Amino acid sequence: MTDGRRGARVAPRLRLRVIGHAVVEFFRELTQRSPARFAIIIFLSLILVFTGLFSLPIASADGQVTPFADAFFTAVSTICVTGLATVDMATHWSPFGHVLVFVGVQIGALGVLTLASILGLVISRRLGLRAKLIAASDSNPLRTHGGPVNESQTVQLGQIGSLLATVALSTLVIEAIIAVLLFPGLILAGVPWHAALWEAPFYAAMAFTNTGFTPNAEGLEPFRHDYFFLTALMAGVFLGSIGFPVIYTLRRELWHVRRWSLHAKLTLITTVLLFFAGGAVFLVLEYDNLLTLGTEDAWDTTFQAFFLSAMTRSGGFAILDIGELNQSSLLVGCMLMFVGGGSASTAGGIKVTTLAVIALAVVSEAKGRASNQVFGRRIPSDVLRVALSVVAWGATIVAISTIIITQITKADLGDVLFDVISGFATVGLSTGLTETLPDPAVYVLAITIVMGRVGTVTLAAAVAAASRSQLYSLPVERPIVG
Repeated sequence: MTDGRRGARVAPRLRLRVIGHAVVEFFRELTQRSPARFAIIIFLSLILVFTGLFSLPIASADGQVTPFADAFFTAVSTICVTGLATVDMATHWSPFGHVLVFVGVQIGALGVLTLASILGLVISRRLGLRAKLIAASDSNPLRTHGGPVNESQTVQLGQIGSLLATVALSTLVIEAIIAVLLFPGLILAGVPWHAALWEAPFYAAMAFTNTGFTPNAEGLEPFRHDYFFLTALMAGVFLGSIGFPVIYTLRRELWHVRRWSLHAKLTLITTVLLFFAGGAVFLVLEYDNLLTLGTEDAWDTTFQAFFLSAMTRSGGFAILDIGELNQSSLLVGCMLMFVGGGSASTAGGIKVTTLAVIALAVVSEAKGRASNQVFGRRIPSDVLRVALSVVAWGATIVAISTIIITQITKADLGDVLFDVISGFATVGLSTGLTETLPDPAVYVLAITIVMGRVGTVTLAAAVAAASRSQLYSLPVERPIVG
């Protein structure tokens, strides 16, 4: 009888052990075959977990349960480091809710696979081949495709451990420095020192992660003319938007420009060009708009135009009322947001290197070159194909989302397009439309945000079947183009 009871107790344990082993093997197989799908699963799981946490009464300032649509959208906007909101982020959430936002943006900014690899590196003090491959797929979306990967690229597989260390250290160090720089400005603005101890790291995190949430109800209005404070925010946004591979290159070869990777050169050059071009265009378009820059002096007008240029690249902070911009400025803002920041960064969009590769291809075609060349390097054709695919997928996602939300809300097309691109590119700027969206439109915008943050390349790789090598070629025929 005793043996029978013991056997009855052992059987459930054995079944649980078998089930646990099967689950572990499933995820191990998933991470090996498709890191992209594994990342999406973990990403969506985090969103569901944070939705539940934001729905708790303790997370809201009034102690009430937050409606599901608002909790879900906040979770998406937080994990995807977007910055859009359907509620007043400063007043709706309790201190516990603000801590959730702070933690969520840190997780979302680092990337699920990168964060998991960093934790594994800290715990085991070593990084196995499988962990390197998983982390590599997070630092370079091209690695999500099956088959061999050419290692003559920005970050080679043997450097993944150093890159992960750079990611962790740069995040901590940069956010700490930005927080220290912001603290005096908060004190001078009348914020109590104990509140400034929280708001300074919060602002620093929102800047480096390119999220754009503010912990105070007034937003940046108290700091409208505090140029040191605003410049520190811009510096945090810039460092977060260039990408961890670029930070890794600068850390190793800061004073040896010739040794910089092609990716680092293209990212920095394109980022700087877009920043100055965007600022100049906003200055021309808004200098006589009495609702935005028309009432400011020359210095304020210039500074705020370039601040807007920096924030439309994915920063999400706003001094001006975006809804009061001229329609021409909104269109320019849409273009800058759609491009976004650097690859493997906290910024969104199609990425500046995508734009650079396509622009170089156009120049090469105009000059009659057989290949895409720059800085003494040849860019292979598969990179151009991926760049064109990213633009096509991104434009398609934005177009479909804009059509659906416009149909649901009957709102102005310009306002819808701006907020949709802001969501897709995880920018966080809004014309004011997002806060007024009905629940069906909220869900559509949330899906757009997830697709933009996951990345069109990663999304396509996750949906597509495993690649198969083709051992034959078809006859060539050239259709008429143009």
